[in-house]
Amino acid sequence: MGPGANDPRGELVRPYAVTRGRTEPRSDIALEAVLLTTPGGRQEARFVGHDKQRIAGLCDNRALSLAEIAAYTRLPLGVARVLVADMVGDGLLALHEPALAHGYQDRMDLLERVLSGLRRL
Repeated sequence: MGPGANDPRGELVRPYAVTRGRTEPRSDIALEAVLLTTPGGRQEARFVGHDKQRIAGLCDNRALSLAEIAAYTRLPLGVARVLVADMVGDGLLALHEPALAHGYQDRMDLLERVLSGLRRL
């Protein structure tokens, strides 16, 4: 390990730097929203930075939720949300919003399935 490897500031500074200090996404994206890399995203991914390139690679031919993207990239959820919203806005990712639940129980069932999937990661 290099010098400062145990410095906790490194974990705080990097997410801030990744989002250029932004904490709010361009648009609100649900935790369970499904994302896929667009054809344009495949072509442009190598030019958009390391983290966005990783996200585009994960979602290429494989639909993932925002929660799964955060888990696979090991990015804090807020950081992943900002990056994904940017990528959707730039046309790099296609957003497929979840169907609106028709009641409290439907919504709870969906959230339990998402939580169960996250635990299996």
